[in-house]
Amino acid sequence: MSSFRPRRAPAAQPGPRDDDATRADAETTTCAGVGLPATARVLFAVVHASGGLARGLGVATASRLATGMYQVVFDQDVTAAGYVGTVGLPGSTGVAPCGKIVVAGRTGIPNAVFVSTFADDGRPADRPFHLAVLA
Repeated sequence: MSSFRPRRAPAAQPGPRDDDATRADAETTTCAGVGLPATARVLFAVVHASGGLARGLGVATASRLATGMYQVVFDQDVTAAGYVGTVGLPGSTGVAPCGKIVVAGRTGIPNAVFVSTFADDGRPADRPFHLAVLA
């Protein structure tokens, strides 16, 4: 049995003020000297909880080091890159188990990223994940 309840409209963004567009145009920058070079690549890896590589771009290998600890090796140096990780299933359907993820450059291996995954209670736990590297 369905019930009828009025739904609230989603909150809309406020409209820009008269000078907002002009100020935004004046504030654009190329960030020259900061950040990634123009030759930067986007690399990624999708990894099973067991440490096996599901798929990726520019990724050489993925492996599980211990409970909730992984190493993902790429085909280039990623020491100056930006890393973004999220707990997520390797397939296209289903819901990933709840958890947390921490990513960092791999100590002593310039073309690798270290990933730690945790259960919601903070204990190390094996979780599937997606990793993006802006190198």
